[in-house]
Amino acid sequence: MKYFNLLSLFLCLTVFSCKTDSKEQSVNAIETSAKDLITETFSEENILTINPISHATMVLSYGEDDIFVDPTGGAESFEGFSSPEIVLITDIHGDHLDFDTLKALDLSNAIIIAPKAVVDKFPKDLKPGKIVTLNNGNSTTINGHSFEAIPMYNLREEALKFHSKGRGNGYILTIGGERIYISGDTEDIPEMRALENIDKAFVCMNLPYTMTVESAVSAVLEFKPKQVYPYHYRGTDGFSDVKNFKTLINQGDESIEVIQLEWYK
Repeated sequence: MKYFNLLSLFLCLTVFSCKTDSKEQSVNAIETSAKDLITETFSEENILTINPISHATMVLSYGEDDIFVDPTGGAESFEGFSSPEIVLITDIHGDHLDFDTLKALDLSNAIIIAPKAVVDKFPKDLKPGKIVTLNNGNSTTINGHSFEAIPMYNLREEALKFHSKGRGNGYILTIGGERIYISGDTEDIPEMRALENIDKAFVCMNLPYTMTVESAVSAVLEFKPKQVYPYHYRGTDGFSDVKNFKTLINQGDESIEVIQLEWYK
């Protein structure tokens, strides 16, 4: 993990501010990449950095910890990052569980958090520092960060074959005093709608595997996160309309900030 002194933090935020002011945003939101990061200060010592890699894959960096979420795309997708302290995996599908990528990464000191259905598929030659099995309703605390596994599943009859209840995990992370929701592959289930006090929400929307833009909007307007990041929005017919997602959220509740990152390059 990169260390920041006060001068470098000031320069980083100044550059980011200037870049944001000068670039016209295609959806009136913030776009970024692994080399062009969005940062938010929680304290003078630590910064949360949200690094979109691709689709459902991201790196959350805070203090000395890099948390890899559903790592895919090979080790080259994570150039510039240190070896992960924590790896979070949501489900068994290849856009979330990629053994080629996991084997290519240095996991010797990493703690992998995953549901039992994922852990059961781990090959013998995958040797992380530690594996923590979390199923829906379980939680753990690592390096001062808490991880709570919550359900993710389909509701529509024609989609039940994709994600059954209890197999995969959505997660609520508490990092630096903020509650961060990662939906994984889900529809607008009651457990999502019942969420409370969410600061940042990463919400999927792609057919036929998860939910429509309208369903995602309806759920978000019910649990009211402070910020929502549409992600995992490429389906069989292309990309979901995340610009319309932002418009509908703004029409329904102007207090919810929609932040669009660059998930597909």
